Amino acid sequence: MAALFCRDGEVLACKRAPGLSAAGKWEFPGGKIDGGETPEDALAREIREELGIPISVGSLVDRTATPVGDLEIDLACYLVSSAEEPTHSSVHDDLRWLPVDALPTLDWAAPDLPAVAKLISTGVPHGSG
Repeated sequence: MAALFCRDGEVLACKRAPGLSAAGKWEFPGGKIDGGETPEDALAREIREELGIPISVGSLVDRTATPVGDLEIDLACYLVSSAEEPTHSSVHDDLRWLPVDALPTLDWAAPDLPAVAKLISTGVPHGSG
């Protein structure tokens, strides 16, 4: 699960901190589903843990399975909103708001690339806050 924060025509990108898997790669924040959780509940929990803010989970923007080594990562990216702005992360060392056309300038983690491509082709989703 990954969260797409969108505001004023920009999208939030997060860079994985040193010492973590995919360190230095950019991604949309999120994580894995624990047993018994819905995707929406899992995403809300992961964002509280990583970014320390509550979110409302909106519509599914992209879901793609991407081979990464011996694994296949099934990443569902949801549009999210929050009354609070993310300013720090427990697993990222840089958070940036970028216009969609600047997303290709970053070194993205492979599972996030399909969502980046969709955003580039369709633009920032509406209905986000």
